[in-house]
Formats: sequence, structure tokens, C-alpha cells
Amino acid sequence: MQYTKLGNSDLRVSRICMGCMGFGDAAHGQHTWTLDEPHSWEIIQRGLELGVNFFDTAVAYQSGTSEQYLGRAIRDFANRGDVVIATKFLPRTPEEIESGVTMQQHIEQMLNRSLRNLGMDYVDLYIYHMWDYSVPLYDVMEGLNRVVQAGKARYIGISNCYAYQLAKANALAEKEGFAKFVSVQGHYNLIFREEEREMAKLCREDNIAMTPYSSLAGGRLSKHPGETSKRLKEDSYAHLKYDSTAEQDNKIIAQVAAIADRRGVTMTEVALAWLLTKVTAPVVGATKLHHIDGAVKAVGLTLTPEEITALEAPYVPHRLVGVMAQNTAESVSQKHVWSTGDQKM
Repeated sequence: MQYTKLGNSDLRVSRICMGCMGFGDAAHGQHTWTLDEPHSWEIIQRGLELGVNFFDTAVAYQSGTSEQYLGRAIRDFANRGDVVIATKFLPRTPEEIESGVTMQQHIEQMLNRSLRNLGMDYVDLYIYHMWDYSVPLYDVMEGLNRVVQAGKARYIGISNCYAYQLAKANALAEKEGFAKFVSVQGHYNLIFREEEREMAKLCREDNIAMTPYSSLAGGRLSKHPGETSKRLKEDSYAHLKYDSTAEQDNKIIAQVAAIADRRGVTMTEVALAWLLTKVTAPVVGATKLHHIDGAVKAVGLTLTPEEITALEAPYVPHRLVGVMAQNTAESVSQKHVWSTGDQKM
């Protein structure tokens, strides 16, 4: 395993971040393919053995049971100081808005819930999961600064935002002396590269870590055309993101398969090796042991310039889909398809 600093923080993270959306009680969320606790622990333990020290979850994943499974596994298999734990919170619900809950109160309440789920006193990285147009940005940044000052979060990150929003937030934080975002978690992989338009350039200039989700496009970049899996069949959100561009994406997937076959490695290794040339640490979900094995092996794979060109050449611009397609004042303000019990990320 290789390790690096997470942006402008002093957090030393593995180049692979284990995404924990696949862990949690399926009876308490919308996903049918998530793992129960014993199987989740098995994968978390394997990741730790392979040198993974960076774990990403969210209070909304399976109604908090993902956080609970992760927290108990870390207590059994690792020293708290040796791992980097990230979790996320969503905007206020319409009910909270109606009852007058402020954003500052919401952030504290959500983090306290996550800490109870995790069984921890603090998280290393607290991530603003989805931009909230219903509150002033100042309230968000002040609320996040409060939990950092209280020692409940060491650093803050953001997810599912535009580059201008991240730049505006950090400019405000710098002006007010608040904690700044040290990382961004967006949708980025070989068949969805729209983050390269603005976000990647901002992050390079300001040393903000990119830790993208959907790094294997819901499994599409790890399987030959025609191959399938339970998740590929049942992950309706991934179908929403990728089905409309499947024909053009398959040209890139075919290049991944060809390079993998030629090099004698897995498609997972090739797809992640490419992404590792672009970002700090991709978030990689794992629901089988070989998933985390392949992700870790990718860290040691170096692609040639010719292979990188072959992987990138077939790409054509994609329209925004999923979360980012909803990230507008008109579609988000006062109207959330998100809740802590029904998570569509």
C-alpha cells in the first residue's frame, strides 16, 4: 500500500479509500445488495490487513447501520489512531426546515448521531454530502467550524458540488477564519470524466484532495461486456447514471478489458490504476473479498503513456446525471429526495 497526505490536512491516508455504502442492514435502506455485519467485518478486516486505513461512510447509509458496522469492526480490528474515518451528512429535511432547526444545529445533531453509531469521540473527516440551497453558506461553514473547534471532527470535506461552490465556500472560510474544505468527493471514473472540466483544475491549484466515488462505475469497469452481478442488476441508481451512455462507454470498457488481458491483471486494477494518476484516493466499494484485493493491487500497477491514451481517447462529454443533475436551487431548495432513512447516493 502507498500513503499520501489528504490535501491541506495532516491526515496520512492510504491511496485506496474503502467505501462502506455496501455495508449495513438491507432492511433499513433502499439497497437490497448490502452486506450483513459478519460479511462486512470480513471485508473491513481484509482491507486493514492489506494496508487500507481510510474508510468512508455516511449517516444515511442503511439508516446508520453502515456506520455501526464500521465502528464495531474498527474497535475489534484496529487502533483508532491508526485509521482515518470519514462520514457524511445531508441537508436539513423539509420537516427540520419547517420546525426551525438551524443549519448549525442540524450539523451538530447529525454528527452526534454519527458518533453514536460509530462509537467514537471524533471523526477525522466530516463531509457535507449535498449542497443545501435553503440556507446561507455562512451558516454551513460556521456550523462545520463549530464541530471542528469542539474536537468532534478534525477536518471537513464536501461532496457533490460544483467547482465554483467549493471555491466560494473556501474563500468565505478563509475570510472568516473558519475551517476550510480539504477534500472533495465527486462522481469521477474512466467513463464519467466531467470533473476534469473545472473541479480537477481547482483541486490541483489549491491542493484539495479528490476522493471520487463510483470509481468503478457501479462495477461496469470491472467486468467484461455481458458479465453481470447482483449489484449490476439491482443498483437502480447506477442504472440511472450509466444506462443512457452504455454504447459509448462500452468502447472504453473494451479498452480496459484488452489492457487487463494483455497485462495479465484484472479490469479493476486497470481502471483504478488510471484513476490513481488523477486523484488522491478513490473511494472503492467492496462487497466481496476479491474486490478489495483488486483495488489494493491497482496501487502497484503503472500504466504506460500509450495505455493511458488508449483508455482516454474514446471518451465523449457526458451530461450530468444523478446527484449533480439535482444540484440546482430549483430542484433542491425546499424539496429533498434525500432523507436519513432513504439514501439514494
